[in-house]
Amino acid sequence: MKLLLKGGRVIDPSQNIDTVTDILIENGKISLIQQGITLPEADSGDDVKIFNVNDTIVTPGLIDMHTHLREPGFEYKETIRTGSEAAVAGGFTSIACMANTNPVNDTRSVTEFIHKQARLAALANVYPIAAISKGQEGKVLTEFGDLKDAGAVAFSDDGNPVTDSGLMRHALEYAFSFDMPVISHCEDTALSSGGLMHEGFMATQLGLQGIPGIAEDIMVERDIRLADFTKTRVHIAHVSTAGSVRAIREARSAGINVTAETAPHYFTLTDEALKGFSTNFKMYPPLRGSDDVEAIKEGLRDGTIDVIASDHAPHSSVEKDVEFEYAANGIIGLETTLPLCLKLVDEGILTIAQLIEKLSVNPAHILRIPKGSLKTGADADITVIDMHKRWTVDANQFRSKGRNCPFNGWELKGNVVMTIVGGDVKYAAPKLGV
Repeated sequence: MKLLLKGGRVIDPSQNIDTVTDILIENGKISLIQQGITLPEADSGDDVKIFNVNDTIVTPGLIDMHTHLREPGFEYKETIRTGSEAAVAGGFTSIACMANTNPVNDTRSVTEFIHKQARLAALANVYPIAAISKGQEGKVLTEFGDLKDAGAVAFSDDGNPVTDSGLMRHALEYAFSFDMPVISHCEDTALSSGGLMHEGFMATQLGLQGIPGIAEDIMVERDIRLADFTKTRVHIAHVSTAGSVRAIREARSAGINVTAETAPHYFTLTDEALKGFSTNFKMYPPLRGSDDVEAIKEGLRDGTIDVIASDHAPHSSVEKDVEFEYAANGIIGLETTLPLCLKLVDEGILTIAQLIEKLSVNPAHILRIPKGSLKTGADADITVIDMHKRWTVDANQFRSKGRNCPFNGWELKGNVVMTIVGGDVKYAAPKLGV
């Protein structure tokens, strides 16, 4: 099978390409990038599909390095198949899924099960992230070597912080020996316990117990110090505070090997969104203040924050349609991340090339996966984006099982029009006729 994408603006930061050109795909690989590609008449049969992608942006397939697919154990919230359907509809050709399933992904058998379900779904590439500690209890390290051999790409107890500094030190050293990242959920539970939203004026006004930003900042500082001491690397998940951005910036200036991610809700919403007590705005870390939002944007602008990830966390109505105090933390994001990120381009915070780096090139590099490039011979994982398409978010139309979306009803500009994985079109907007 051959695919020919004609006339798109191809942006590949991995090769410093930004030009209007054509892309030929053969046998699931990038075969040729060149203007005016034509196929011999003998090749124009049923095994060739040609798409006119004028007025679109064509990029390496987007990568979401922080999702929760819930399977095994919580299939009523999401499955690997439905999460993968949401991923390709959102322009993501590859996703990495966290370990807080039931059972926890702390053994070879669970990692292999995730790979098997992903192969059966045959949609997005799915990369399991294994737990740092057995049962995510923060007491005993998992078998890192066995988990890597089974196909894990990173280690994280996301959902729970590793509060034992000694265990975190050993995790960093052990993972470093396998050239794999540790992804840290930074939370001092002694400061955050019982909190329901960001500690500040809004929490006082609403009468809700707050979670101070320092609960994140302290653990970010600790993990930076541990990475410096052990001469290893650490990746900070879902950065939400100005203090964290400042600490990461200073650490990078000092040559410490730290990378970081944030999520769209942390540069799009503030804690004022909780005025109506909607549980769709309840998450961890919580939505912060306007100063934090500006700091996150500046961290994205100056490169302190390397990656934007969705932190896609689907819940059913059982967990969300309850009193605010008892509602689960988390929102869905796979199908809204790209258009929310495009707002950064409209605002002049990032160029489109810089955004693609944070959504594709950088996560591929951090996870050490062979993605994030349109080089000749690379896997044909491609995202085609319409920068101007206006649409209204309707969570009831999402491919995800989750409906816990804080952006429901928003009018957004820009979205994916085609997602190609391994040379196969896995999602296409109706206008492309696939």
